Amino acid sequence: MDRSTEIREFLRTRRARITPEQAGLEPQPGTRRVPGLRREEVASLAGVSVDYYIRLERGQAKGVSETVLSALAGVLHLDEAERTHLFDLAQPTPARTRRTRNLSPQRVRPTLYRVLDLLGAPAIVQGRRLDVLAANRLGYALFADFEARPHRERNFARFVFLDEAAPALYTDWERVAADSVAMLRLYAGRHPQDPQLTELVGELSLRSDAFRRLWADHDVVAHSTGTKRLHHPLVGDLTLGYESLDVEGDPEQVLVIYTPEPDSASAEALAILASWTGTAVPEPRTRPQST
Repeated sequence: MDRSTEIREFLRTRRARITPEQAGLEPQPGTRRVPGLRREEVASLAGVSVDYYIRLERGQAKGVSETVLSALAGVLHLDEAERTHLFDLAQPTPARTRRTRNLSPQRVRPTLYRVLDLLGAPAIVQGRRLDVLAANRLGYALFADFEARPHRERNFARFVFLDEAAPALYTDWERVAADSVAMLRLYAGRHPQDPQLTELVGELSLRSDAFRRLWADHDVVAHSTGTKRLHHPLVGDLTLGYESLDVEGDPEQVLVIYTPEPDSASAEALAILASWTGTAVPEPRTRPQST
């Protein structure tokens, strides 16, 4: 990933989506030739010279201060994930760059495997680049048997864009696809020189028009909780909430656990799926009534 290109395209796409009215500017008569804010408008609102901002948008970010980046984040209405991405792109640390070049293979600790086996809910350990590092039986049954696939193919992005089963499984496949790309973009800001990321993005760009289009949007997102809506080929429709928990000691691993609402059709369907995998599913706890 070329950092200068990434900064340029990220700033350009963020600038294009903010209208003058959203930025607090008075509407001007006539037709605007560019979508969103002009460069000079961004510079004025951020308190920097036009020449300085143009250099930034050309990817010349060496020495840029946190004050300037914070001002740009405010002007461009960046959310927390986008703000983090801008700082990653503009202020890479030499130590992190060296670590990126020498990323060691990720391993799941034996104790975490035991945790997966004890959970009565679908659970997956996800690593760098949306790699699927491990799952319990119900987790594999819910999505795909990643364990049976070659190591290179144990990846959610490859599954979402290249597996014919994915659009049928995800009720809202378009949102899942967009989120997958946006999470890869966020990772790319932290590890721009990861050769396996370069290989993954190259393969998906060649084989998927949808991926190529979404990658060009330069959107980023960080999800720690949310909802997945699935149409499972064996048990039908499922609506599951998920929580992503950082694995202590392995900062680039997350444990993702999926749970249904108590006494719901999804809970019943998940229990049926669990019975076929030999998994004991505990009764979901109902939320206590407030008094």
